[in-house]
Amino acid sequence: MSNMRGSVLMVAAMGGFALEDMFIKRTAKVLPVGEILMIFGLAGMLAFIVMALWRRERVLHPAIASWPILLRAIAEVAGRLGYTLAIALTPLSNASAILQATPLVVVAGAALIFGEKVGWRRWAAIGAGFLGVLIVLRPGMEGFQLASLFTVLGMLGFAGRDLATRAAAPVLSNLQLGIYGFFMLIPTGAALLLVTGGAAMPGAPEALGLALATLFGVASYWGLTAAMRMGEVSVITPFRYTRLVFALVLAVLVFGERPDAPMLAGSALIIASGLYTLARARRARRAARG
Repeated sequence: MSNMRGSVLMVAAMGGFALEDMFIKRTAKVLPVGEILMIFGLAGMLAFIVMALWRRERVLHPAIASWPILLRAIAEVAGRLGYTLAIALTPLSNASAILQATPLVVVAGAALIFGEKVGWRRWAAIGAGFLGVLIVLRPGMEGFQLASLFTVLGMLGFAGRDLATRAAAPVLSNLQLGIYGFFMLIPTGAALLLVTGGAAMPGAPEALGLALATLFGVASYWGLTAAMRMGEVSVITPFRYTRLVFALVLAVLVFGERPDAPMLAGSALIIASGLYTLARARRARRAARG
């Protein structure tokens, strides 16, 4: 039953993240991305502070003064900035498809940085997943969009954040990490506004959109964390890929996007590679336990 509840919660969290992306994309048609990052970061930080205080956790923990937390903050900035620019400037379906390769980058990074054992089959799956990213990007072809590289930056940033989280001190809770991650968006957005200029006063629709994006983002972050702690990771993690399904539905219904054959084929290859990598990891863990 814990696996069932965790899986349902994971699917709900992925739907919430897709809705967060949708509201940010709609708001980005009116407000500059730097301003969106500042407001989103401030609102998310305050939400996590409230939850941390409610659980009687320290807002500022001495363990944040460490290299893993600094590297995590840099990766968080790269991930959020890159992905927010991507969903603002490119089709939501394309950005969501490329983002699904993040777990593959995490597996590769864990092998290269932490020395985790990854067999040739998983390396082949990782290579196939990266091929799927190239199919979606289509570099050098007519359908290529230079702004799609922002999604690659976001994907690498989020993968770096996950890897740095593994190296962070265990005494730091997910809520505390959420506080510091969202805080970094405030100066990042301010710096981006200094470069681009043009801050605007949010109207009622934009304010509502940002409020809903924050609500779904924070709730989904909590749901993701709770799901991963509720059951077996190998059973629940594959449901993260449902985010792409939700994103495709919203892209078609809300933004009138029409994903083409290469985009769908690349997405299928990315997801298949990710699921195979998870299955091989689960088998390796079982073999290690004997």
